Amino acid sequence: MITIILHIIIFSYCFAIIILIYGFTKVNTIECTRLTPKTKFSIIIPFRNEAENLPVLLESLSKLNYPVELFEVILVDDESEEKFIIPSLKFKVSVVNNVRFSNSPKKDAIGTAMQIVNSDWIITTDADCTVNTNWLLSLDNYIQLNDVAMIAGAVTYDCNNSFLHHFQQLDLASLQGATIGSFGIDKAFMCNGANFAYSKSFFKKLNGFEGNDKIASGDDVFLLQKAVAKVPEKVHYLKSQNNIVTTKPLNDWKSLFYQRVRWASKTSSYQSTFGKGLGLLVFIGNLCLVLGISFCVLGLVSFPNIFLLFLLKFIVDTVLIYKANHFLNKSKISYLILSSLFYPFFSTGVALYSLLGKYEWKERKF
Repeated sequence: MITIILHIIIFSYCFAIIILIYGFTKVNTIECTRLTPKTKFSIIIPFRNEAENLPVLLESLSKLNYPVELFEVILVDDESEEKFIIPSLKFKVSVVNNVRFSNSPKKDAIGTAMQIVNSDWIITTDADCTVNTNWLLSLDNYIQLNDVAMIAGAVTYDCNNSFLHHFQQLDLASLQGATIGSFGIDKAFMCNGANFAYSKSFFKKLNGFEGNDKIASGDDVFLLQKAVAKVPEKVHYLKSQNNIVTTKPLNDWKSLFYQRVRWASKTSSYQSTFGKGLGLLVFIGNLCLVLGISFCVLGLVSFPNIFLLFLLKFIVDTVLIYKANHFLNKSKISYLILSSLFYPFFSTGVALYSLLGKYEWKERKF
């Protein structure tokens, strides 16, 4: 009986991932940058103690292939220990202090910046990111060619050769693959706030973060799900290598664990039924493998059965990861087998802890 239940769960998981793989292939890659720029952007960057990373981000923004009069950068300081001094730049940069009024520092930061935004479109990114030279141009061209009010984009890591970094890249590739796949089957439920754009009028029409401001994170997914629930045809994914944002992986397992706990803690509050269901299925699928090993040790399930379940999950996960990773950075995948063996234990621990424990983020506890 236990063997049958384990097989049903893993087969259901594999079927869901196969659907996402199909959805991934349905989203066309678009690299249009030929149109004359027209869209005015405000780039909002919340930060806290990012004196090391911000100059690197601003340097990448200074290399943008986009007219400087058509974009501005708004840095929102969330109680940094040291005041950030803006270097001399050709484009407009301003720093404002975050006005806290909810349990979510990042949502408050975006809300604070909204008070001084004069542009047509808002883009959010993170202080530890760098952007492609055609980042804004690809967005502008897509906006000109499509009737769109919200655009999600891709994020990848700049990794060294350590297992920790490659584990994060594989995990992020699977998340990005699932994100793009969900757009491809018209079930979008996830995006990344490090590369997220929407019109100011649309943000106001959605009443911003109203309804989920008590949750510490989720400035991206909750706004996306609210938009999809109201006007799904206005919400698009821009699958373009010109539009990919690069961020830094974390350098220790504790920080990674807390980051993933922060991400997982949002799932139970999803407005998307599909997102909730998929999150639950992923959790149960990974838990199934962890328990399956225990059952195997106890003699309740045979080793060939557990091996088969691991193999099935590995195959479908690998297809999605390879497709996503090829789009994100075309780099060679390393530590795939080791990561696949370790991931069920890591993922299950994160999911269980997110239900019961506290986590640290930017030197704060939530």
